[in-house]
Amino acid sequence: MKLIFATNNQHKVDELRSLITREFHIITLKEAGIDIDIPEPYNTLEENAAGKARTIFELTGTDCFSEDTGLEVTSLHGEPGVKSARYAGENRSFDANIDKLLINLAGKPDRNARFRTVISLLIQGKETQFEGICEGQIINERKGTQGFGYDPVFIPTGSHKTFAEMSLAEKGKYSHRAKATEKLVAFLNTL
Repeated sequence: MKLIFATNNQHKVDELRSLITREFHIITLKEAGIDIDIPEPYNTLEENAAGKARTIFELTGTDCFSEDTGLEVTSLHGEPGVKSARYAGENRSFDANIDKLLINLAGKPDRNARFRTVISLLIQGKETQFEGICEGQIINERKGTQGFGYDPVFIPTGSHKTFAEMSLAEKGKYSHRAKATEKLVAFLNTL
């Protein structure tokens, strides 16, 4: 089964490909010959994931999926949430986003946070969504050089390492994206 993954984020593609190892052939937008930046104008992860998948399905008529992920920090009332990629501005700078997060958390004792991923799958135009959640803590300074986004400051519950200190295989044991992808693959195996 061929599926277009509606993202331009190579980190997410690498992560998904490390998780999906069976007969599903995941192709990127670039590999599908699509060179667009799909907007994320909505106020929920669910709506953004659905909108991105619908855009690609309407362009190609090919079965596809998209995802949207947010970091939700308890003491910041769920921020950065749906705005995680653009928390510090439209330029999508991982470092600037982390800097803003750490500034906003300065002096706050509650460092609880969670990553939440929503995957929207379109098969023959019919949508199904899958959610994955990873609980954890935000630490005070960056640790590790792997991963992307907020990975250097997020330690998942049950680990002593940040996501940025983990290999893809290690991260997959905890990851929000891995949990949502597991549900996606289980569903695809029923088709």
